[in-house]
Amino acid sequence: MSFKSLIERKRSRSPTHPGVILKYDYLEPLSVPVSKIAERLKVSRKTMSKIVNERGSITSDMALRLAKAFNTTPDLWLNLQKEYDLWQAQHKFTGWEDIQPIEMSAAL
Repeated sequence: MSFKSLIERKRSRSPTHPGVILKYDYLEPLSVPVSKIAERLKVSRKTMSKIVNERGSITSDMALRLAKAFNTTPDLWLNLQKEYDLWQAQHKFTGWEDIQPIEMSAAL
């Protein structure tokens, strides 16, 4: 898939932050408080709180921990984060829209 086709693929709303999915699809149904999951994952309560409150990101390390704890895959968590981050970047003007493609023949 080309970069242009990725950019042209527009969503009308932001993808759900992975912390929201963690909170509502895993922690709440299991009645597990943030402090307990933090303890089980061997991370700080502050780290978990940031993620479930959409102020923190899922790192590769955290994806491995979540995958092990909830019998999922690290790719699930990383893909959720990637989709969220890309959408956020595409909808904030940072100047990337003005970058022109580099022609390979001109670069030689």
